[in-house]
Amino acid sequence: MKTKILILCTGNSCRSQIAEGYFRFFAGEKAEIYSAGVETHGVNPRAILVMKEDGIDISNHTSNHIEEYKNIDFDFVITVCDSAREKCPYFPSKAQKFHQSFEDPAKAQGTEEEIMAQFRKVRNQIKEYAKQFVETHLKS
Repeated sequence: MKTKILILCTGNSCRSQIAEGYFRFFAGEKAEIYSAGVETHGVNPRAILVMKEDGIDISNHTSNHIEEYKNIDFDFVITVCDSAREKCPYFPSKAQKFHQSFEDPAKAQGTEEEIMAQFRKVRNQIKEYAKQFVETHLKS
């Protein structure tokens, strides 16, 4: 049976979408990857663009609410922002919980180049985290 991983953020728009893309890439067939938010804001177009730059297509991802997954028995629940960790509802499951906060690139200000630079910075941080997590926790 595949490991089930839920990546949780506030709006399921940027960080959790990027993380879902990288977790799927690095985990391959070892895991089923889901992402959700305590709210839904739609998938941020810049997140789609910045992932496409790295060869990962998240354009078909959807912004999902955590309630949609309440009946799934996750093995891991990973929060990628402090707000989601604080607001995360109780999961009556065996899930191990992990937290790694990343800056919200959607809040970046400045020129388009400066905003995209922030998206790339956060993307690269999430990529490294996802790679390390999969290497450490999905050994089989």
